[in-house]
Amino acid sequence: MARSFSLVIRREGDSEKQRHATLGGALDALETEVRAMSQTVRRPSARSIGREYKPEELVAVRAEVSGPGVRGGVDLRGDGSVEAFTGRVRRQVVEPAEGEDAYGALRRALGDSA
Repeated sequence: MARSFSLVIRREGDSEKQRHATLGGALDALETEVRAMSQTVRRPSARSIGREYKPEELVAVRAEVSGPGVRGGVDLRGDGSVEAFTGRVRRQVVEPAEGEDAYGALRRALGDSA
């Protein structure tokens, strides 16, 4: 059976799923899609149960890659910032190294050398 990697992009009640033959292809598509959305997608502050959430605390778009031994993605925050993570249920933030953006940090964490 051929290895396959899934890319799922979730955005306020909508989700899109793609399949890619390689991890590099899935990560390229993730980066392209999220960079395009980061130009226009924003979330204003929200209030819930007596607490106010700032845009940087809210996830506007979540893009996740999964496949054999791989699970991670990026969150596009309400203020336009992007944060990489690994895992699914227990997400671990991946801090970018010096000179690296969130997409590069995700590639490094998932072991993609492209």
